[in-house]
Amino acid sequence: MNHRTRSDRRLEAVAKVLQQWETQRKLEADGNRVAPTRRAFTIAMSRESGARGTSTAREVGARLGWMVYDNELLERIAREMNLRTSLLASVDEKRVSWLQDCVAAFAAVPSVSGSAYVHHLIETLFSLASHGDCVIVGRGAAQILPAETTVRVRLVAPVEWRIAAMSEKLGVSKKDAARQMETIDHDRVCFVWDHFKKDPTDPRQYDLVLNSSRFSVNQCGDLIVEALHRLQAGAPNANVEPVAHARLG
Repeated sequence: MNHRTRSDRRLEAVAKVLQQWETQRKLEADGNRVAPTRRAFTIAMSRESGARGTSTAREVGARLGWMVYDNELLERIAREMNLRTSLLASVDEKRVSWLQDCVAAFAAVPSVSGSAYVHHLIETLFSLASHGDCVIVGRGAAQILPAETTVRVRLVAPVEWRIAAMSEKLGVSKKDAARQMETIDHDRVCFVWDHFKKDPTDPRQYDLVLNSSRFSVNQCGDLIVEALHRLQAGAPNANVEPVAHARLG
């Protein structure tokens, strides 16, 4: 099976899940005409490396009382696949060639193919989104989850600012930080494109794009929670009372 065929099959799987999602949504809407309930929302956060994506996600999660899934997403998938979390790190948000997939499939040592990981990833993302009230970091969530119940956020910042932030965080030189940052960003873009045929750098795919060099983590949290409240208020069958209030200032 060639790479194009595998990619097409994954896209078909996403489309099928979306269709099932929409069917279920209509059934729930029909059953709740008398007493509408609050729609379950999810926040999907895409980020450039060094743009403080994880810390911002945890800030938002703490304000809302929501679970945050970053490395926690890997831990959940690893349990489902009965694998060590460290084995998934080699395919998580990384480009995996068809040859690597073949080697993984026939390896004598424990391993996981990129295709198997993405299959479980899709199922896990939609399972989490069906319950809502969670923040998901990266992994193409902003590209494949239903826009009507997903607040899609992208965190960006100037290259030099991100290099300095990553250098300080990792305790490495700016040259090493720049090299790592370039690799991480390239792998993340390729991962989303290879599996979902979407460009995660396209701002039109998001409800909110924030330059994290211009706002603190707290201020980014303010803006994201406010965007959530506004989308919740305008959603069909919306409960007008938001789940939490943004902390301004």
